[in-house]
This record gives sequence, C-alpha cells and structure tokens, in this order.
Amino acid sequence: MKRGNTRRPTRRTALLMGCVLALYGLTSLAGAARAAPDRAAEAIPAVPHEIPVDVTVQAFVSPEGGRLRFLVRAPLEAMRDIEFPRYGLGYLDLEAAGPFLVDAAQLWLADYVTFFEEDRQLAQPRIVATRVSIPSDRSFTSYETALAHFDDPPLDPGLQLPWRQALLDVLLEYDIESDESRFSIDPAFAHLGLRTVTVLRLRPPDRPERVFQYVGDPGLVRLDPRWHQAALRFVSLGFTHILDGIDHLLFLLCLVIPLRTLWGLVPVITSFTIAHSITLIASAFGIAPRALWFPPLIETLIALSIVYMALENIVGARPRKRWLLAFGFGLVHGFGFSFALSESLQFAGGHLLASLLAFNVGVELGQLVVVAIAVPVVELLFRKVVAERVGTIIGSALLAHTGWHWMTDRGSDLLAYRFTWPAFDGALAAALMRWGALALIVVGAAWVISGPFGKLAAKAKGGGRAALAD
Repeated sequence: MKRGNTRRPTRRTALLMGCVLALYGLTSLAGAARAAPDRAAEAIPAVPHEIPVDVTVQAFVSPEGGRLRFLVRAPLEAMRDIEFPRYGLGYLDLEAAGPFLVDAAQLWLADYVTFFEEDRQLAQPRIVATRVSIPSDRSFTSYETALAHFDDPPLDPGLQLPWRQALLDVLLEYDIESDESRFSIDPAFAHLGLRTVTVLRLRPPDRPERVFQYVGDPGLVRLDPRWHQAALRFVSLGFTHILDGIDHLLFLLCLVIPLRTLWGLVPVITSFTIAHSITLIASAFGIAPRALWFPPLIETLIALSIVYMALENIVGARPRKRWLLAFGFGLVHGFGFSFALSESLQFAGGHLLASLLAFNVGVELGQLVVVAIAVPVVELLFRKVVAERVGTIIGSALLAHTGWHWMTDRGSDLLAYRFTWPAFDGALAAALMRWGALALIVVGAAWVISGPFGKLAAKAKGGGRAALAD
C-alpha cells in the first residue's frame, strides 16, 4: 500500500510536467510565428501601455454667462487603451492623430468628471477643441493663455514628437443657468497614473482666482462652499482622520487602560481635546515653525507620548495628574493633526475658522467612538480573561514596544536634518512674539481647567468607579 501510494503521485507529477513543457513549446512557436511577419513589415510593435508613475493634470474652471468652460491638460501616455498613430521610433503621427485625440478626451477625461450647479448635475459636456502640445509649452500658466492656445496653429506635422512626451489639451463646455451660481466638481483623474496630482484653478466672475492642488480623487469639491457645507466636510475629515491615525488611537488606549470610569476619563479626554485644539488652530494660522525638521520632531514626540504613558501605566498611573499629562501631550498631537489638515484647508473656501472647529468636532466624535468601544472591551477582558494588574502590564508593554520602535525610526529621520540657529532679525522677533502669545494661551487654558479637572481626578481616585456603577 505504501509503495503504491508513492508511485501514483510521481507518475501524475511527471505527466503534468510533460504537459506544461509541451504547452510552453507550442506557445513559444506560435509567438515566433506571429513575430516573424511583424519584423518583415518593420511596423511598430504593439507594446502594452504601462500605467505612468507620476501624472500631473492642469485644469481651469471658468463660468462665463450661460456656459462653464473646463480646460484640461494631461499627458498623452496616461490614455493607455488608445493606440495613437505612430511612425519611426515611436513618434506621434500628428496628421492622423485628430480622431484619436477626441476619443481620448471623451474616454479618459470627460467621462471622469462631473459638475454640479448648486445641487443640480450638469449634462454631459461638449468637446469644443483638442490639440497636442510639447512638454515645454507654457500656455497653461494662466487661463487666458490656455484658452488662446486652442486658437494657435497646430504643431508642424513633420515634428518628431515622441508620443510619450506629448500633452493632450482639451476644451470642454457645459451649459449652465448663471455664472453667479455655486459650482461643485467631482473629478476622478486618479486612474491616469499611480500618483496623480491635479492643479485646479477656479475663475469666478468678479472675484480672485482660487487654486486647488490635491493628490488622487478628492471626492466632491465645492468650489465656493457655504459655511455649513465646509463644516460638514471637515467634520467627516476629522472623524476619519482619528480613526485612521493609529498612533493617536494607541495614545487614547494608553489613557483608557487604567481609567475606565466616567470621572476618570472626562478630565483626561477633555484636557487632551482642549490642548490639541489650541495647537491645531495656532498651526492653521501660521504660528507653528515652518522648518523641515519640525514635522519629524512632532512625529517623534507623538511616539514618545505613547511610550511614556504606557510605562506610567506599568509602574502605576496617578489619576490626579493624568489630565495634566494628557494636556501636555495633546499640544504635541495638535501639531500632528495640523499636518493632515494643511492640505485640506484649501477646500474650506472663506470659512477657515468654521472648518477648523468642525474638524475638531469630527476628531472628538471619533475619540468618543473609540473610547465607547475600548472601555467595555478592556473592562470585559479584565473581568473574564486576565486580572486587571496583569492585563494592564501586558497591554501597556505591547503599546510601549510599538511606540518605542516608532520613536527610534522617526528619531533617525529627525537626525538626518541639520538644525541651524536662525539669524535674529525682524522675522524671528515676530515669530517669538507669536510663540509667546501661544504660550500665554496654553498657560491660561491649563490654569482655567486645573480646578474642576483636579476635583474630578480626585473623585476618580476616591471611588469614581463605584459611583458610576451605582
């Protein structure tokens, strides 16, 4: 029985390998047969179009009377499923490319953008004009020169332009009711490359031009939002950011493990919220340092906050001072929040302060969700699985281990920057005054909350859990 069992798989394996080798040989012969006439005809081989790594899209939006003009420039190589006519060593056949440009404009650009006038979706656009431009063309530096570029003579048909270097310029027009309406756009150009950067300029009538720059697909962008529209967007942004930020979540878990009562959590979470709100708003108004070493410094300190709070949990947390530690580390986390927020403030329109406050609201909602889930889960583990002290040590040790690796990695990145003392001039003096004002705000906020939060912390230490259970 054993001998038979060993022979049967061996024969099957040999038969399977023979079939694979035979199939490979047949496909190789067929490939050689197909390649022979191509070489004889000296045609350009059909090479699969690879997805470009970095793609830059330039666009203008201009409501004018009863129409909205949308001017777009994108690399021709990003239109991957269209075989543009070529000759020689891959030069674009400019004479025969016309119909292919229209197809590319429709399939790769017009079909991937949606405009709204107020809340009404606009109908499909008209492709008014398409043309090819060379990489050195600078017409898209302004709306006027970009629009006039479509009236320029086409490129010389004899120009030897490699098709991968060509740019496709497209002019689309949408019918609108009024150029005074509020418009929104949902551009989905991320499919053009592995990393697609879009620079979008809005030219509202009788108002300054606004510039948007984003990576990938931003979703629905209200080009001139009302305050409540901007607020809703930033509430959602804050909520998702706290749930995606694993370092912030681990810090919250460090706070939750030893303090699982209402009286213990309220001062700690609230002081953390107040602190990160102060530095987040201050950073949005330009008070934070702009040096390249500042972001890696903040990221290193955030990791350090996890390590410190986890180690304190291990040696024994002090509830009376926990709110003060949360306040201090909250100042650091606020700068971290500002890095994520900085690229999104361009979607706030003229409602910067409302958007900042809304982002904070979203962060707090996310924190409440995390705490509401973490507290009963940790409490259940300590009751059913492991003793509270042992569980606190094990959980905090894991958090400290993770934070330590982050801290050392980020610290290495920080040490790669060279710090130089700034020259004492008017700009430095103004910055010092701003930082001094920020320090006064921080000290004042800490003094205001020290009284009530100290009492709550004392109540937590004196049996807040029993009061909550009652």
